Amino acid sequence: MKRDKRVNEALEGSLTDVLADGAEASLATPDTGTPMVSRSLRMPLQTYERLQAAAAARHMPITTLMRDLIEAGLAELDDTATVPLADVRRALAALATRAA
Repeated sequence: MKRDKRVNEALEGSLTDVLADGAEASLATPDTGTPMVSRSLRMPLQTYERLQAAAAARHMPITTLMRDLIEAGLAELDDTATVPLADVRRALAALATRAA
């Protein structure tokens, strides 16, 4: 089946009609209020799979994890490291457990 026909069937009409009617679109909600730029990034499959697993373990979108990792790496370059509060709390709790 051709792509256009599949799209029309999924929309229960033609895409042209849906657009002309001004139908509501279900768009993804950004996870930040900061303006974003979209870039394509090539990486080894193994690296991508590790990112997917890490994001899933943290219950967060992979793009959010990628931004966090890039920002942490950039902070290391200019000595302006920022640490998420949750990480600070986990580290303090681990230290308190060891001291006890």
